[in-house]
Amino acid sequence: MLETVVKRDTDLGTPEVISDTLVTVTIDGYDISVPEGTSVMRAAALNGVNIPKLCATDSIEAFGSCRLCLVEIEGRRGYPASCTTPVEQGMVIRTETPKLHQLRRGVMELYISDHPLDCLTCPSNGDCELQDMAGVVGLRNVRYGYEGANHLQDQKDESNPYFTYDPSKCIVCNRCVRACEETQGTFALTISGKGFASRVSAGQDQPFMDSECVSCGACVQACPTATLEDKSIIELGQADHSVITTCAYCGVGCGFKAEMKGETVVRMTPWKDGKANRGHSCVKGRFAWGYTTHKERITKPMIRKSISDPWTEVSWDEAIGYAASEFKRLQGKYGRDSVGGITSSRCTNEETWLVQKLVRAAFNTNNVDTCARVCHSPTGYGLKSTLGESAGTQTFDSVMFTDVVIVMGANPSAAHPVFASRLKKRLRQGARLIVIDPRQTELVSSPHIRADYHLQVRPGTNVALLSAMSHVIATENLVNLDFVRERCEEKAFREWLDFVSLPENSPEAMQAETGVPAEQIRGAARLFATGGNGSIYYGLGVTEHSQGSTTVMAIANLAMATGNIGREGVGVNPLRGQNNVQGSCDMGSFPHELPGYRHISDDVTRHDFEKAWNVTLQPEPGLRIPNMFDAALEGTFKGLYCQGEDIVQSDPNTQHVAASLSAMECVVIQDIFLNETAKYAHVFLPGSTFLEKDGTFTNAERRISRVRKVMEPASGMADWEITCALSHALGYPMNYNHPSEIMDEIAALTPTFTGVSFDLITKMGSVQWPCNDQAPEGTPIMHIDEFVRGKGKFMITKYIPTDERSTRKFPLLFTTGRILSQYNVGAQTRRTPNVAWHSEDVLEIHPVDAEDRGISQGDWVGIQSRAGETVLRADVTTRVQPGVVYTTFHFPESGANVVTTDNSDWATNCPEYKVTAVQVTRVTQPSAWQHKWSEFNREQRALLKNRVTMDETPVTG
Repeated sequence: MLETVVKRDTDLGTPEVISDTLVTVTIDGYDISVPEGTSVMRAAALNGVNIPKLCATDSIEAFGSCRLCLVEIEGRRGYPASCTTPVEQGMVIRTETPKLHQLRRGVMELYISDHPLDCLTCPSNGDCELQDMAGVVGLRNVRYGYEGANHLQDQKDESNPYFTYDPSKCIVCNRCVRACEETQGTFALTISGKGFASRVSAGQDQPFMDSECVSCGACVQACPTATLEDKSIIELGQADHSVITTCAYCGVGCGFKAEMKGETVVRMTPWKDGKANRGHSCVKGRFAWGYTTHKERITKPMIRKSISDPWTEVSWDEAIGYAASEFKRLQGKYGRDSVGGITSSRCTNEETWLVQKLVRAAFNTNNVDTCARVCHSPTGYGLKSTLGESAGTQTFDSVMFTDVVIVMGANPSAAHPVFASRLKKRLRQGARLIVIDPRQTELVSSPHIRADYHLQVRPGTNVALLSAMSHVIATENLVNLDFVRERCEEKAFREWLDFVSLPENSPEAMQAETGVPAEQIRGAARLFATGGNGSIYYGLGVTEHSQGSTTVMAIANLAMATGNIGREGVGVNPLRGQNNVQGSCDMGSFPHELPGYRHISDDVTRHDFEKAWNVTLQPEPGLRIPNMFDAALEGTFKGLYCQGEDIVQSDPNTQHVAASLSAMECVVIQDIFLNETAKYAHVFLPGSTFLEKDGTFTNAERRISRVRKVMEPASGMADWEITCALSHALGYPMNYNHPSEIMDEIAALTPTFTGVSFDLITKMGSVQWPCNDQAPEGTPIMHIDEFVRGKGKFMITKYIPTDERSTRKFPLLFTTGRILSQYNVGAQTRRTPNVAWHSEDVLEIHPVDAEDRGISQGDWVGIQSRAGETVLRADVTTRVQPGVVYTTFHFPESGANVVTTDNSDWATNCPEYKVTAVQVTRVTQPSAWQHKWSEFNREQRALLKNRVTMDETPVTG
């Protein structure tokens, strides 16, 4: 049954004010007490009195331009605007008098005199604040005609693929401009012209697509008229109901309202009460949901004997039965450990739980892993070793209380844009910023923020840099000794202190390795240690290294040494890349861990699961993803069940991955498109999108949020039902009626989830684990009084240079990252209008390196490493430093991971995507791999297009 909510959120007019002092005022004869500093408008709204307004909304600061919210206040002259007037003790306010009615009607009459009277055909009809306010103030006629100057013939700007700008309907309320500034922090909009000529302008009177607009949708959300309107609303009309769910893109985990007509989504609007996003969004979550109904979606199960055969559409029973029989055959022939599974960070907690349960209980092996292996597995290892828990310590809101921020190996403006907006807001309020990154990101320098320090570290030398910063803190007596004595292991701290104090770890000694001047390192270390609340946010530029786990430990050491753990505004905060990468780890997707990060060899934990699941589990860890690939090429790993993960495009050394899959006898893919991995599959089980799911996602701040089904699965089966069916066919029945029952099992077997239920999440909106008897409503901030492990443990973090170092043959260092408009392997975003911003991956190269190679802007360049070669178009830019080249990995034909090697983190096998030694040369044609890929892609698409049904009728769609 679909859950619906009211269409429009309550808008209290101005933002909430936090104050311990209450002020009592009288509004229309009723006394009300509100926090000091609250606006008259908000105070009235809290008392159920909604003062008319147009320029005011509670997501941005009051502006006082529309003059519709006038009130009378005893003892004051005139009619002040209620949005900009704060309450005072004893104030007596009247919101409805004959004079106020007259003034408001006069104001509204002026607005309407230069506004199209096309309400019945306007796309905002029924959802227009101007229309509502005209009714509220009782406007019945307009004395001013259109004979004089007006804006009715102004031309629309249709350049943006997602929304229209119609200046003829603009009332110049400034809400869009302020939303762009305050909420998003891009400052792309302004009011151009003066007086009658004033109108909203993108950039320097540019089309929206040519301006700095990032299409986050904040301006569209803020607009009270049809001036800025979703094209989907123009095409499909207004919604009749909405469902609250959670975005399926990055690890921020934004809450959204899916606005619906029947089972058709007409708009996704950020949920005002979403704890992770606070009513904000980015271009992906707000607009890029069209892939869910894309024509390329596969909705029928398919099987084939060989990857050179055409696909055959079959019934669900036959597809499940065939997959199960193949897995049984392989285990019978090659042994129990010849098969395994990979869970997805894009699927729900409940779906992930079932996949690892299927592998352990139905396959009776621990050969299960997750894509977190190739992104944040070092986070789990490093934070578990030092702090005792494999997750970030704070809420996103905590950044608003920080004084000094380190952003290391992350580009939140591109990869976590909603969090980035909140971070930038805090920076504009005066927080200091240290960016540690080989590349110059937007945070380093932009019109309204600037980093105090940009430590442009050479790729692969993160540990050296953090050791040098720690050396400064240790040798200049900047360690918070009170915190360390109370909270940390004394012996480990003393060993760490002696280690980082060694001269070999000084900034001067390390600058040759890191490429960062010693004085910059010293300045940044002093700032972080003495600047107040210090917080650290990091991304894949930390973890995807041969010393990824070591770097995470070094970050934790730095936080403990400065006492920046356990309160608001501090902490160690991994920025998780995918919507449920935290959850996929929590659910026990690693071959050595059961859910809750408990080792499979622990007899007590294992016996708890055995009793609950009525099965005997294997006590030895299974194969990691890289081990599965190697075993496949050795002939001992023959079958794979992969749910929602495109390992061919996303994992390193693409040719090695493809060869491994080719060596397997049964690859079962559960997904929504024929992605790169599915081209090597023998069974395709059509998956469901987030709009077709019930369950939960867990974001980067450990926040568990509901995912609610707004439409039935196009394939007829939800992902959790498919896994249950496969398990049943393998001889191990799983009996659930709804994903809520799966969560109940998760809670029963996972100590950090014992209090979690769908009912609690619905009641609270979301909940952060640990949620148990000690924290029945969750844990926003970790490690407040003591660390999860008891005492924090400092770890020795010796710098060991990576094998991937520049050489005469491969003199440049190749690194990768994300871009705002695209997501991960691009399977979703490439099937939306987001390609208007980014339609290909390009190689960023510094002008010095480009000139040395005779490369100009836009040239085709070959990138060669010891693993392979690909060709991209060159972008000559100073965003990268000399000696470093950079690209994104959103398009399969780009082959970024053809170049990356199998070098990996020493502890977790997380691939070293961020450091690959390469040579770059100017070329005139695609690489040999790209020619091969193009041919294989054509073949596989032809086999899909020519698929047959059971009655051998070709399918040509």
